[in-house]
Amino acid sequence: MKARPDSAVGEQASAEPENATKGTKVPPVRKPSEKKQATPAAAKSTPAKKSAAAKKAAPASKKTAPAKKSAPAPTPKAKAGAKPESHAALVRRARRINRELAEVYSYAHPELDFENPFELLIATVLSAQTTDLRVNQTTPRLFAAYPTPEDLAAANPDEVEELIRPTGFFRAKTKSIMGLATALRDNHGGEVPGRIEDLVKLPGVGRKTAFVVLGNAFGVPGLTVDTHFGRLVRRWKWTEETDPVKVEAAVADLFPKSEWTMLSHRVIFHGRRICHSRKPACGACPIADLCPSYGEGETDPEKAKKLLKYEMGGLPGQRLKPPPDYPGKPAPPLGAA
Repeated sequence: MKARPDSAVGEQASAEPENATKGTKVPPVRKPSEKKQATPAAAKSTPAKKSAAAKKAAPASKKTAPAKKSAPAPTPKAKAGAKPESHAALVRRARRINRELAEVYSYAHPELDFENPFELLIATVLSAQTTDLRVNQTTPRLFAAYPTPEDLAAANPDEVEELIRPTGFFRAKTKSIMGLATALRDNHGGEVPGRIEDLVKLPGVGRKTAFVVLGNAFGVPGLTVDTHFGRLVRRWKWTEETDPVKVEAAVADLFPKSEWTMLSHRVIFHGRRICHSRKPACGACPIADLCPSYGEGETDPEKAKKLLKYEMGGLPGQRLKPPPDYPGKPAPPLGAA
């Protein structure tokens, strides 16, 4: 079965202010609005009498200094004692976040280079414990040497190990990709199956890998729960689950099935570019006003801009062959300066 062109898998870009240093666009930050302090009832009307202690504490010759204005609330975190967010409210907020991300990342796409389902399957397995960039820099030689499952199944393991060495864990990965190539040759006529039940039976293939292939090579909706996806949905309080299968079920309950694949791309894009693990760029985040965790990272807009990665920071992306509408620079080949 032929893969759909990966440039059509999903796409998005916003009209944000320009990054002064790199000339790229940075998403506008919606800072939470400043909350007005409620005027105390005592301030509305002058009390008829003052206590003797109050008169001594405040001499008549001096006016009382005006109260200092409180700083704007930096985050929409729930106040102590406030009612927990209802499921309906959670669905509305989650879907609004998805719409906002769709505007910012209108060009979102799978960040692995591939030409067909077999290449995407192999690349996804190789992407474990490394970056998509390193996989994209490694697979051209691998696919040139072994373009089909039959070729890879009959390969010399030592030669495969040497080709995929840059991705790390190359011995275990060689065993997985040669094993799945053999299974495709022997059990599926050399074709990648289009059902999750068949995909997860292949060596080295779990639900995450299966949904990457199904969503981007076959157009079957699925949620890709990787480390970025799990981190962000917990920060947004969509779920508190840590098990990927439970995270998948919780998030699937918030969105129509038709949104699952593109939602995965948008969330992962946001996690890689702005909402980083150790130091999120809160001051450059376009959904700051919707995030219960705003303030965990750098909130100063100028400092936050320096934390942006890939095209958001004016740097090369992860793909050597990005889609035509990608606004950033292609990644360099392995070994290039």
